[in-house]
Amino acid sequence: MLTETGRVVGIEGDGIWVETVRRSTCGTCSAQKGCGHGLLNRISEGRRGYVRALPGEQSVDDYNINDQVVISIPEEVILRGSFIAYILPIFFMLAGAIGGSHFLIGQQDLLAVAGAAGGLALGFTVVRRHGLQHRQDPAFQPTLLRIDAPALESVTISK
Repeated sequence: MLTETGRVVGIEGDGIWVETVRRSTCGTCSAQKGCGHGLLNRISEGRRGYVRALPGEQSVDDYNINDQVVISIPEEVILRGSFIAYILPIFFMLAGAIGGSHFLIGQQDLLAVAGAAGGLALGFTVVRRHGLQHRQDPAFQPTLLRIDAPALESVTISK
């Protein structure tokens, strides 16, 4: 389970908006300089991101604006999403290229390129359809685990 700490910035009827600050974890990775993710983190480290999370086991009413919370998403969701977003279009592209090159008509190279382009477009369409289909699926949504630090309420001093 991957977790991230953030601050509640909005509350809806069935979800909570959490602001997270992007921090780089590249200091502990062995690939450090050879990784594109590390480059993106160096460029945008410290930027804020907004994530809509489900309330989890607690009610939405238990959360307040400015609460420090921990959100989580299962690792299998990240792995499955990475496979669908990256591997599936490449698979369709290769299948289209192989299929296009096996036509008995001349110009097999041109047909292979056309098949690859068509397969890549089909792969992107499948990825988009999958995203739209599972957009509201709770299994694919970040979930609030707990409140780390409740919001500090304004204190008035009376004389």
